[in-house]
Amino acid sequence: MGNFLAGKVIAVTGAGRGIGRAVALAAAAEGARVVVNDYGVSVAGESPTSEVAASVVKEIEAAGGEAVAVADDVSTMAGGQRIVDRALSSYGRLDGVVCVAGILRERMLFNMSEDEWDPVLATHLKGTFTVFRAASAVMRKQRAGTLIGFTSGNHQGSVSQANYSAAKGGIISLVRSAALGLHKYGVTANAVAPVARTRMSANVPVELAEIGEPEDVAALVVYLLSDRAKEITGQVYTIAGAKLAVWAQPRELRAAYAEGSSWTPERIAEFLPGSVGVDPMPMLVQVEAMERAARDGARPNAQ
Repeated sequence: MGNFLAGKVIAVTGAGRGIGRAVALAAAAEGARVVVNDYGVSVAGESPTSEVAASVVKEIEAAGGEAVAVADDVSTMAGGQRIVDRALSSYGRLDGVVCVAGILRERMLFNMSEDEWDPVLATHLKGTFTVFRAASAVMRKQRAGTLIGFTSGNHQGSVSQANYSAAKGGIISLVRSAALGLHKYGVTANAVAPVARTRMSANVPVELAEIGEPEDVAALVVYLLSDRAKEITGQVYTIAGAKLAVWAQPRELRAAYAEGSSWTPERIAEFLPGSVGVDPMPMLVQVEAMERAARDGARPNAQ
């Protein structure tokens, strides 16, 4: 047992498996009391069971730590609130929340149904909001606390995961908004874009050159939850095995100004290609490789 998070109370969603489980175990090992949330569903968000969260609590207790389970659905406001309420009723405070819970329903955009769009946005994006909303009210009064959302490199776009990518991009904007709005209360907000071997990454159709284990991600999260990181806010970090990276903040790349007060389509056609131009999409260079691998039925990241 360490003491990086000694005395802190941390809630982790999606903590029954994969990265969420690794975060919960690492936080407990560093001295935190942990609220373990997991609805216990499949990768597609089906067949919930409370046993998943309870089993992680048993692991933490067996190692000498303290934890409680909340098998609730973060896509509902009541579910997000119950996670926070359980932290308060069990331990009297809440110092950090880590929102890892997520599901996948892959489909090409032109074939994607509402039933494939809505649950993914609800679990990832709304599920982060419901917990952030409830936790931020507590942290504002405490004038301290840490919010951590989980995004993905796929916020840049994805061939067959428009729902997932949209949700992950939304989480980044939610985190940055939280960082701006809660800064004066001493509350920080950051996002983690992990690359690790999990149930989800096993289905990525191309080999990931940089990939680590859930425990690698947990180490970064523990640091961000600690007092050592109390000045860090509004950031997006990637951790992929030995690689640790920070993403750029959004900013204008180039601009051109019209002579006079407005543009016309003709003037835009004249100025945009040469003066403003484009910013190349790195993900486009991977599309052909992904398509080839998908045709071959490859699952190069599965163990």
